[in-house]
Amino acid sequence: MPTFVFQGRNRLGETIAGERVADSRDVLRQLLRREQVMLTSAKEKGREIALPKLGMKSKRVKAKDLAIFTRQFSVMIDAGLPLVQCLDILAEQQDNKYFAQCLTQVRQDVEEGSTLAMAMGKQPKVFDQLYVNMIEAGETGGILDLILQRLAIYIEKIVKLQRDVLSAMIYPSAVIVIAVGVIAVIMVFVIPQFESIFLGLLGPGEQLPLPTRIVTGISGFLAGWGGAIIAISLIAAAVATSFYYKTPKGRYKIDSLTLKAPIVGNILRKIAISRFSRTLSTLLSSGVPILQSLDITARTAGNVVIEEAITKVRQGVERGENIVDPLRATEVFPTMVSQMINIGEQTGALDAMLGKIADFYESEVDAAIANLLTLLEPVMIGFLGVTIGGIVIAMYMPLFSLVGKLAGGSAG
Repeated sequence: MPTFVFQGRNRLGETIAGERVADSRDVLRQLLRREQVMLTSAKEKGREIALPKLGMKSKRVKAKDLAIFTRQFSVMIDAGLPLVQCLDILAEQQDNKYFAQCLTQVRQDVEEGSTLAMAMGKQPKVFDQLYVNMIEAGETGGILDLILQRLAIYIEKIVKLQRDVLSAMIYPSAVIVIAVGVIAVIMVFVIPQFESIFLGLLGPGEQLPLPTRIVTGISGFLAGWGGAIIAISLIAAAVATSFYYKTPKGRYKIDSLTLKAPIVGNILRKIAISRFSRTLSTLLSSGVPILQSLDITARTAGNVVIEEAITKVRQGVERGENIVDPLRATEVFPTMVSQMINIGEQTGALDAMLGKIADFYESEVDAAIANLLTLLEPVMIGFLGVTIGGIVIAMYMPLFSLVGKLAGGSAG
């Protein structure tokens, strides 16, 4: 007969803990009820699951893996499989060991009487507040499979948006890194060789042309302590910015500057609006209350300026106002967004209207990134042409002078 480690509460609200032998959890619950103790949790002794102490890198679950899990979970629930069996199957097929352990722990908590939302809420590194609240709404309304479908679509759209932005930035980033690397190699290793040759050919009192002296001076600076100083300065600036960003004032300042930055700021603002609209639409369509939805949306905004604006909207709604008036007062969201939300409120289809806003701004982000790449290409080509062309011309000028002297000497 198994032994259970249990916790419960008596009539006075005091926590009672201990061990008890019983045939099953139901029998244990009945035994404790006779003693006027309400069972809150119970684990069979010897079968407790402890999560392994994994490194920080392994304690991550990719959004893509979470989307696949959610989609498969939805299909299984829709097919009528028991909840515990679904979690057991999905845990076994996970390649990410940390994710598999978390799902196993969720399955055990559900077996012991917890709701799925409560069990997932104990794994905040995997399931955020948005996920947990939507699961709770699905359990309450008896539409868990539908909620899981919406969650899967939401995560897939967020993943697609992030992937599109990242893939668009790979090409210019790679070109810039390679260009800087090539120029650094030329300046540090090639130019000094030319300099020594030119200096050996100069006559008494002669100097290299000014452009050549500028290039050789920069080369000497980079080849000496200058390169190390620049590298250390860049690393120190990155570390200082990182620490400053962790402070409330620093985060607000940097997030505000990024939204106001030319070209890039416009793209980041559109991404933030798309994320806000998609998140709020998904929560509202799943039956999560408006105040709770706005609270979750604010915390998942990814930008403190947008988060502050959504928080002000929530406060306005809490005072009895509609969403539109406080949204306009923030001056963060474009007029079109306010107008469309106003129409959504009036027609009672706010969630659908927010979904359309998200779709529109996702397409706007794609177009803005394409325009940015179109602008970056000639800028990068111009930068490389001017830089490398300038270096080449500076290195050829002494040769031209030398050839001119030789030609003059031959003529004489």
